[in-house]
Amino acid sequence: HVQLVESGGVSVQAGGSLRLSCTVRGYSRSRYCLGWFRQGSGKEREGVAALSYSGATSYAESAKGRFTISRDDAKNTLYLQMNSLKPEDTTMYYCAVDLTHSSCYTWNTATYQHWGQGTQVTVS
Repeated sequence: HVQLVESGGVSVQAGGSLRLSCTVRGYSRSRYCLGWFRQGSGKEREGVAALSYSGATSYAESAKGRFTISRDDAKNTLYLQMNSLKPEDTTMYYCAVDLTHSSCYTWNTATYQHWGQGTQVTVS
């Protein structure tokens, strides 16, 4: 039973930094893609950053140069370090895992089988 639990969402001022965490349990580490997504009210969920089993990373244009995805296998935790935050980064952030592929090749949310409950980030 795969479980993902996000934390770290808070209110910060524009220009500030924040690190989101996602504890992932119950999955095999032999093949996966871990991703961070966000979804505003009335909008489609969009990809932000992804990390494959091999360590390859992918970033949405909005995240490049500002956000960094990483993982700590010993803690079963995925991170999203967000710097230079902007008000438009305000929204719910979700972590997800695709257990059927060894690379992160798409932002299509249907590709990811398991999702966390989300954590709210507010930038003012």
